[in-house]
Amino acid sequence: MSDSHFDIIVVGGGHAGSEAAAAAARMGAKTLLITMSLEAIGRMSCNPAIGGIGKGQIAREIDALGGLMGHATDESGLQFRMLNRSKGPAVWSPRAQCDRFMYAAAVRRMLEAEPNLYMRSDMVVDLETKGDRISGVVTQLGQRISAGAVILTSGTFMNGQIHIGDMSYGGGRMGEGASRGLTGALNNLGFESGRLKTGTPPRLDGRTINYDLLEEQKGDSDPAPFSYMTDRLPSKQLSCWITFTDESVHDVLRTGFDRSPMFVGRIQGTGPRYCPSIEDKIDRFADKDRHQIFLEPEGWNTHEVYVNGFSTSLPEEVQERAIRGIKGLEDVHILRPGYAIEYDYFQPYQLRYSLETKLVKGLFFAGQINGTTGYEEAGAQGLVAGTNAARYVKGEEQLILKRSEAYIGVLIDDLVAKGTEEPYRMFTSRAEHRMMLRQDNADQRLTEMGASIGLVSDERLERMHRRSQARRILTEAVRSTSVSPQQVNPFLASLDSAPVRQSDRIAKVALRPEVSLSSLLSATGFQALIPPIEGLESIEDMVEIDLKYEGYVERERGLIEKIEQFESKELPVDLDYHAIHNITIEAREKLHRIRPQNLGQASRISGVSPSDVSVLMVMIKSGRFPRMASNAS
Repeated sequence: MSDSHFDIIVVGGGHAGSEAAAAAARMGAKTLLITMSLEAIGRMSCNPAIGGIGKGQIAREIDALGGLMGHATDESGLQFRMLNRSKGPAVWSPRAQCDRFMYAAAVRRMLEAEPNLYMRSDMVVDLETKGDRISGVVTQLGQRISAGAVILTSGTFMNGQIHIGDMSYGGGRMGEGASRGLTGALNNLGFESGRLKTGTPPRLDGRTINYDLLEEQKGDSDPAPFSYMTDRLPSKQLSCWITFTDESVHDVLRTGFDRSPMFVGRIQGTGPRYCPSIEDKIDRFADKDRHQIFLEPEGWNTHEVYVNGFSTSLPEEVQERAIRGIKGLEDVHILRPGYAIEYDYFQPYQLRYSLETKLVKGLFFAGQINGTTGYEEAGAQGLVAGTNAARYVKGEEQLILKRSEAYIGVLIDDLVAKGTEEPYRMFTSRAEHRMMLRQDNADQRLTEMGASIGLVSDERLERMHRRSQARRILTEAVRSTSVSPQQVNPFLASLDSAPVRQSDRIAKVALRPEVSLSSLLSATGFQALIPPIEGLESIEDMVEIDLKYEGYVERERGLIEKIEQFESKELPVDLDYHAIHNITIEAREKLHRIRPQNLGQASRISGVSPSDVSVLMVMIKSGRFPRMASNAS
């Protein structure tokens, strides 16, 4: 290469690699993105959808920190829906079905717009170190490229093995080869690896689907964007469709169990618990006589349809017979069969909260290499790794997001504190402070932080400030403006809500569970109180949430302050846990292996009990710790 030194090298061009490379370059680091195929950058390997329960919050946080995902989603969206609307706002979660080709094109275009970012089509097969620091990579084409930091975002490609029935062959994705060499290089450096498995369903020719027999699922009539910078969404949306398996379909699927790579033991990796294959569903949930199937379009200019809920690695002929037994799919043409893929990952407790490895300085891991599943989880890790790699080469303090600050903080803490034995997926239930971490306030939580370290543009920061000001103005207005019984009672009567007997503040009336602030302002003629803002989101909805949950949020803030005083107590890096005889043997072993950075991380390790944590707390207060010998492992 004409230029063989970079500040940062990012290995892999998926969702983690794209966000990592963009973040590092945006922060001024000269960055090289190396990927096996430049044409596959930003590719949606499985379902062409962004968001969902818990995942939508992460996607909005990525956007609030200046990431790519929200922009690409809004540009390529086929259908937008806000999930969990019937529940409280803490769990409202945006989801968008995307045009997979437009999404990847948008990501590629945004990467190419970064002046500090360079790309190379090649495969990294080895790592170079100097002492305990990374110094560069070696590629399949024989290039030695040096760097101050390296980020590995290898997805499912590290020793990837594809399985369909009796067949199996090397590959990281259908039609693309596996990556070889890196696992061995990392094992030689002392890293612990394992195997995981994921799967994907068949793809169908939409022209051969009988939609008349299916249930239509439309998008929202007033769709919300993923990016805080989006002012316009596509005026047209495509529908998704719902159908179901039945017992006859299950019987067909069972005929292939004796050739299922999962059931006969050819797949050793653990699959995702929360997104099981169809054969796993009918085996584990034998009492269920049917399972829901979503038929989701893959793009504006293609008839290809994704069969959500039918992930499988059964023999192709079994897949075909079973698919054609489903209502509406009797004459369907299968474009591509489903398959499972097995790949290497590295236990994430080998990482620091910055996503830098504990064993090798300047080496960062992000995405499925850490045992996660999902575009959003990968993108979030990539953004954090790219940010911290840039700060590492500049000698700056690392960005660490707390559990109380972001779902991204929950994600990384769960991985680093506990490790994972199965593909990790985010849910709102994993976030104990989810009322504070709503999808609507991600910019309020994170954009100023991102701006302070160079991740976020001035334009985005100014826009966030204008939104914040608009929220304050409307909040003050509804708290100081009253409505008379004559103005508001007809509206309350339409909701079967008790009338008011005297004039009352709009904010107080809006506290009623059945009352929407937006509808209240409209019905009483006070819409002029709403200040204009940029974007498509409703400022009234945000203010309504602030009003109705104000007390809860204040109590939560107090709880967070107490917890963080406890969490921040650091543990020595050379603490000899095996010498602490008044904690359990299991706790000693896990604490020794994971080596938590602080008491909060230690408390969340599975197998470490509250009494074990109390012992560590006493030791912290006394300042007396047993230390490992300098040559101890």
